Amino acid sequence: MIQNKRGISQAFSPARTEDILRRATPFDVFDMSQVLVRSISDLCGADHGGDKEAIARWCANKTPGALRDQMTAEGSEFWILIRAGQTAAVGALSDLDPAGGTGRITLNYVDPGFRGTGASTAMLAGLEDRLRALGATDGVLTSTATAREFYDRRGWQPAGPARRGRWILGYPMRKSLHP
Repeated sequence: MIQNKRGISQAFSPARTEDILRRATPFDVFDMSQVLVRSISDLCGADHGGDKEAIARWCANKTPGALRDQMTAEGSEFWILIRAGQTAAVGALSDLDPAGGTGRITLNYVDPGFRGTGASTAMLAGLEDRLRALGATDGVLTSTATAREFYDRRGWQPAGPARRGRWILGYPMRKSLHP
């Protein structure tokens, strides 16, 4: 299920019928933190090169407390994909600007145990659907080096040169969300 802008649940077609895509609550921050840290540590080697300091900086705002604070920020939405009773993927939106027609995907991370199972694809589809429901006609995100091909295969296009972020090099991308 996915909630519309009034918070009413509406149908969502996940990758698997047993998937549950829902808005995260403060009770989810511990599982979310674990997924984010494991994903960054185990799957994003193309970005951090195994540098323990780089991993620590990247994960510094992925603690349960930091996630709880981020969840309360106006204009932010955090989502989780539950599969087989476990948090398989974590996603987030921010910078929702219906007047400008854009919305930003700020997180789309998969637990390493669910990599290659369609969990991240289901999360991305849900985030794109949510942006559409909020009136966005274009989605924007900054990809990691690790995820660039993933987004390319799902219709996202480069939207400028790579730029140094807080801890890694990021690749701006954009996608038309017209049905």
